[in-house]
Amino acid sequence: MRSGPLNAPLWFTAARIVAIPPLMVLILVDDIPGGRWWAFGVFVAACVTDSVDGWLARSRGLVTVAGAFLDTLADKLLMSAALVCLVETGDVPAWAAMIIIGREFAVTGLRMIAASEDVIISAGRFGKAKALSQNVAVACIIAPGVAGAVEDALLGLALVLTVLSGAHYFLVARWRIFASKPTTSPEALREP
Repeated sequence: MRSGPLNAPLWFTAARIVAIPPLMVLILVDDIPGGRWWAFGVFVAACVTDSVDGWLARSRGLVTVAGAFLDTLADKLLMSAALVCLVETGDVPAWAAMIIIGREFAVTGLRMIAASEDVIISAGRFGKAKALSQNVAVACIIAPGVAGAVEDALLGLALVLTVLSGAHYFLVARWRIFASKPTTSPEALREP
């Protein structure tokens, strides 16, 4: 991983961050004709940029420290902003939003601890399934006309995957952090 100037993947990441204020306005302001459909479009487009920036960075050898940090930050900001707005509109219960946002902060903190121990823990399939389930659930909740039962089922699945992937991440991190440290047995501490 290297650092460098603003490159194509970083432009996509920046676009995801820039999309957050318009998304919030479109969700929260009722007077905008077709506002929720526009919000749905903005949210889906922002989610697509997450896949595009990662693919571009890997395929073109443009993985940077700034890109890795900003990509994760953009994901968390986008999801948190959408959830906070949906709590405000009454579409998502506050406790559900808190589980998702809390998990993201906890995993970010754990990543920082792991990085301080020179341990890098990248997102695995479980984490990607969690992100996909959250994106699909939030997109369906934003879109008008989706049946409440479908929204509830998708949000429920996203919450289950959020909790399970968070627990899995903590277990993997604990194992990787402690596996990277040299162990000293009681016998090794005794003088010969």
